[in-house]
Amino acid sequence: MSDTPVDTSKRTWLIASGCAGAVGGVATAVPFVSTFQPSEKAKAAGAAVEVDISALKEGEKMTVEWRGKPVWIVRRTASQVAELPKLDGQLADPKSQRNPAELTPEYARNEARSIKPELLVVVGICSHLGCSPSDKFVPGPQPSLPDDWHGGFLCPCHGSTFDMAGRVYKNKPAPDNLEVPPHMYLSDSRLLIGEDKKA
Repeated sequence: MSDTPVDTSKRTWLIASGCAGAVGGVATAVPFVSTFQPSEKAKAAGAAVEVDISALKEGEKMTVEWRGKPVWIVRRTASQVAELPKLDGQLADPKSQRNPAELTPEYARNEARSIKPELLVVVGICSHLGCSPSDKFVPGPQPSLPDDWHGGFLCPCHGSTFDMAGRVYKNKPAPDNLEVPPHMYLSDSRLLIGEDKKA
């Protein structure tokens, strides 16, 4: 052992400096580690999006972003749902059989193209050139629409029309129905877009 005397004030100073350095290191690390959490932009780019649909009234539409795309959620009225089977003869793909794996999950391959008949969930991008169609929910004659219009969506770019289930009408530029994204209901008021039970 060395006979050198211990300088207690120097030891106290070293311990205090070490503690202060450790506290500073932790304070610096916390914000750095928090940057590993996905940002809102990253969530929109690929993560599933949870949506509260409790305030959505009949005949209304809300839009959320998923993977950089607009996803429309429409609470259809009972009369809009009742009209859907009557339109099959006017539609290019009424049973959603074209590209089903890409455009329509199995649980939405029905007349309403939805899990719950009153709730439509579709990507709001026209299958022709990627434009975003406009809401034309009110039935009847209107500019750029047929006189017997039953309500749905109109793509203003080239005139493609879609019914209230996002199914494209015959003889229109759009080759396919609007895409139904993977989705599932967490409760009556919460919808998860981007994941389903099979994912």
